[in-house]
Amino acid sequence: MAPGRGGAGPSGWRWLGQWRPLGEGRGGAGLGVRGWGELGRRLPTRGQRRPARGARAPHRSQQARQEQPPRRSWKMGKKSRVKTQKSGTGATATVPPKEMLNLISELLQKCSSPTPGPGKEWEEYVQIRSLVEKIRKKQKGLSVVFDGKRDDYFPELMKWATENGASTEGFEIANFEEEGFGLKATREIKAEELFLWVPRKLLMTVESAKNSVLGSLYSQDRILQAMGNITLAFHLLCERANPNSFWLPYIQTLPSEYDTPLYFEEDEVQYLQSTQAIHDVFSQYKNTARQYAYFYRVIQTSKLPLKDSFTYDDYRWAVSSVMTRQNQIPTEDGSRVTLALIPLWDMCNHTNGLITTGYNLEDDRCECVALQDFKAGEQIYIFYGTRSNAEFVIHSGFFFDNNSHDRVKIKLGVSKSDRLYAMKAEVLARAGIPTSSVFALHSTEPPISAQLLAFLRVFCMSEEELKEHLIGERAIDKIFTLGNSEFPISWDNEVKLWTFLEARASLLLKTYKTTVEDDRSFLETHDLTTHAIMAIKLRSGEKEILEKAVKSAAASREYYTKQMAEGAPLPKYEESNIALLENTVADSRLPIVLRNLEDVEEQEDLKIDEAINAEVTENGFVNGENSLFNGTKSESENLNKEKSNRETEDAKESSSESTDEVKE
Repeated sequence: MAPGRGGAGPSGWRWLGQWRPLGEGRGGAGLGVRGWGELGRRLPTRGQRRPARGARAPHRSQQARQEQPPRRSWKMGKKSRVKTQKSGTGATATVPPKEMLNLISELLQKCSSPTPGPGKEWEEYVQIRSLVEKIRKKQKGLSVVFDGKRDDYFPELMKWATENGASTEGFEIANFEEEGFGLKATREIKAEELFLWVPRKLLMTVESAKNSVLGSLYSQDRILQAMGNITLAFHLLCERANPNSFWLPYIQTLPSEYDTPLYFEEDEVQYLQSTQAIHDVFSQYKNTARQYAYFYRVIQTSKLPLKDSFTYDDYRWAVSSVMTRQNQIPTEDGSRVTLALIPLWDMCNHTNGLITTGYNLEDDRCECVALQDFKAGEQIYIFYGTRSNAEFVIHSGFFFDNNSHDRVKIKLGVSKSDRLYAMKAEVLARAGIPTSSVFALHSTEPPISAQLLAFLRVFCMSEEELKEHLIGERAIDKIFTLGNSEFPISWDNEVKLWTFLEARASLLLKTYKTTVEDDRSFLETHDLTTHAIMAIKLRSGEKEILEKAVKSAAASREYYTKQMAEGAPLPKYEESNIALLENTVADSRLPIVLRNLEDVEEQEDLKIDEAINAEVTENGFVNGENSLFNGTKSESENLNKEKSNRETEDAKESSSESTDEVKE
């Protein structure tokens, strides 16, 4: 739902009927829609233990705020700005069709080329951007826009929502200084109180798209059938072009522009150079341009109302609207999930907390309970989920200063040339961990999860230690404690793993061209745009996390070195308590082999080349990448399917090449 939809639900509060937490539509290029696993947990009842880091968020929409002078800092997740648009209803393009088609073909060809080698990504980005700007220049003034300002339409939105069964009592839409538009309480709202619900009929979904003017194209185009997010984007564009659309009161209140990197100027993107996020930014831009070029040609032979005015700016707007707002909800029979845009709810801004939104199948509506007590006049916040600031910037268009879930990626792998590779691979397999994976270093203490600790322990094991975990006495029990920080394998192993981690984090720090101090000084002494500030804060945040990881690893190395020098005895455990050992790193009571792999996962997005026909592939629409602008899965995914991995909280994404793979 709105920008920050929540996660773990309130304890002591039961939903009536069959309720499911909303699956988040993770948004943003290269990032897949969040599934129903970690991201969409059921609300715990009284007495249940809340997830350690907050349950996964269900979606992430985000409003834009009206144009204001650039600010130097944000508090609670600021939303994208909005610029007042000129009036108009779209116009027939005056650019010669052949000239435009030639530019479109050139763009499609350029965006379909293989991913460039290291150091060449920026050059490719500039070339693609140059073509896009040529197209935008020729299309200037041809987009469909609305009269007046965004907030002029809020009264109509509230009226429309009320008439169609949504709750509108107890809050109003207001403009806040830092975050822009959001919901303000007009009365006291208690924590865990159900204060907002939105019935299915108000939602824009893949299902409603199939039953709209888009239905005919949907039935023929395999891309739309496979990629729900793109279907939603075109659903939004078609309804915006229809003056009699049922959803017009909602569409008129959407931002006209966003602060996602798709809207960054070239010099603003430059500030992200050397960051882990830059690869996702390049991918997002390239994918969006490629999609636009492909669908431009498709639309020319369709009967859609977009045929005479389908501009790049139109598509960028639709993509960003969906990217920042899409969410997974169950279909009417509850057997599958589908993507949806949820009016009114997507006005909420983000803060730290737990997920408090879900879907009530019995009443067939989205429901949200208060994250905390809110007094009259206070802004009502929700929790978007355990997202990093890179995810917030790339897919939501804001940087969250106090993000307790921020992290950076680190790719590690056991080299096949390692003489102990087979043994290490077997131990890792028994623990449910791949020999090569993308893990995360967290901003909180400790900086590593149980899975990363387990991997590092195996990575640094001696031959003798490996044998003990494979064929030694109580070998199975030893696997259960691989990720438990309280039970080291040996003092020597601990010293090695923390020394290794310290060195890796230090090397990653050296890849940046500026220091944290340089960034702080630059922010203080330069008059920067909102986007530039966001980019510099993001790169500075990455370095701060790495610096903390270096210090933490050094402290652990020194501690275990002292333990080894003093000949301290290794902690022992009771065999009967193995399965219930409290893991101080992951804060989980499950043995590692029964848990999902760390905060990382392979991107589970449906591969585009599995969804399109040979002709499209030959035309170069796909170049082997796993995602379109959001990497959304097919809406036909079964609701009850168990996820083998958590959604990319830590990130095994198609863009994981942004991290350094370390092999011994």
